[in-house]
Amino acid sequence: MVGWYGEAGVVIDAELSDRQPPGSLARRHGAERFWERWTAAECRAKIAGVPIMMWLHRHGLDEGPGEVVTRTDVLPGVTLSVARAQPPG
Repeated sequence: MVGWYGEAGVVIDAELSDRQPPGSLARRHGAERFWERWTAAECRAKIAGVPIMMWLHRHGLDEGPGEVVTRTDVLPGVTLSVARAQPPG
């Protein structure tokens, strides 16, 4: 379990790196770097206030609309993404 208490506009997502991606999602979106792409997409969906399954339907695992800066790190056993919404202008 991961707890996050950060400033507004900052979100986090983490997944266990040693797990196999779900078969149906890997077939649909590709298995290469799956958890890196998944955690980044989860962050973008959270910032947009959109459920992840709706995000995937609209944008897939790759970049979507909006001004979001995402950093993803693969640590021993964990893939972690942190994203920040960019203010307009």
